[in-house]
Amino acid sequence: MEWRKRQIRKISDKVFERVKNQSGRATLTFEDLYIAVLLVYNDINKRLPGPHFDPPSKDQIRSMMQECDLNLDGQINHDEFVKFIQKLTTDTLVVVSQGLLVTLVVAPTVAMATKKATEGVPGVGKVVQKLPNAIYASLVTLAMVWFQTSREGIE
Repeated sequence: MEWRKRQIRKISDKVFERVKNQSGRATLTFEDLYIAVLLVYNDINKRLPGPHFDPPSKDQIRSMMQECDLNLDGQINHDEFVKFIQKLTTDTLVVVSQGLLVTLVVAPTVAMATKKATEGVPGVGKVVQKLPNAIYASLVTLAMVWFQTSREGIE
């Protein structure tokens, strides 16, 4: 979970700087913020494993902007933007984490079932029989996590 928070922070910082440089202002207006949110979600969908996430609507962003505009100037500064994105992506991270958690729980069970099934296969069976269960389960779990994270490039 800490890794995901760091990734979100990196994405947030990069997007804030990009939008700030394009607008020439040190803070984001609502329109700037909306563009920034779309860019953040685009990056999240490219970088983090799991399902594709749709960005919130303009109305949702507008109401969250009011909550996060701590100095009430009608614009979002860098600190407010980071808090805004953290709040916005909390649900996203929970869904991603649940997907990864399911993989980490299910994979060892699948591994033991496939090990039993492949032990009788000529050529492969002897290799599979020699691998300790823990190593075989770890390899299958890694393969499943890798597959889950590599799918993001396909979607």
